[in-house]
Amino acid sequence: MDMAGESQFHVLAVDDSIIDRKWIEKFLKTSSFQVTVVDSVSKALEFLGLQKAEQRNHHQETKVNLIITDYSMPGMTGYDLLKKIKESTSLKGIPVVIMSSENIPSRINRCLEEGAEDFFLKPVQLSDVNKLRPHLLGWRTLVEI
Repeated sequence: MDMAGESQFHVLAVDDSIIDRKWIEKFLKTSSFQVTVVDSVSKALEFLGLQKAEQRNHHQETKVNLIITDYSMPGMTGYDLLKKIKESTSLKGIPVVIMSSENIPSRINRCLEEGAEDFFLKPVQLSDVNKLRPHLLGWRTLVEI
């Protein structure tokens, strides 16, 4: 696939750390992805249109091909976001990747069992970002069927 084709992939990155958000945004843009970054699960839910109907805005129309989220954040966790995505009939097919600086096997397993496509340990590397392509290509194939 050429770079022009990949540039249409839109990734939503969720992390409360400005440093980690900038880091993942840089890697994703270097890999020619369109990137939207938010600093909380609640903002991600709003962007995806999963807030209460009266709080919805134009973002619910935005197409997202993959969500990459930090696990540990104030309020709702990345695991909470994963569960909400997988419970949504309209969004459950979007691949979700969880990131964490903590290597806790039970946490990793719980996320994968709930439907996460992958679990990256921080700091995320360019090689991790390259692992996203198969998830995006698989998602595109499901949507086109």
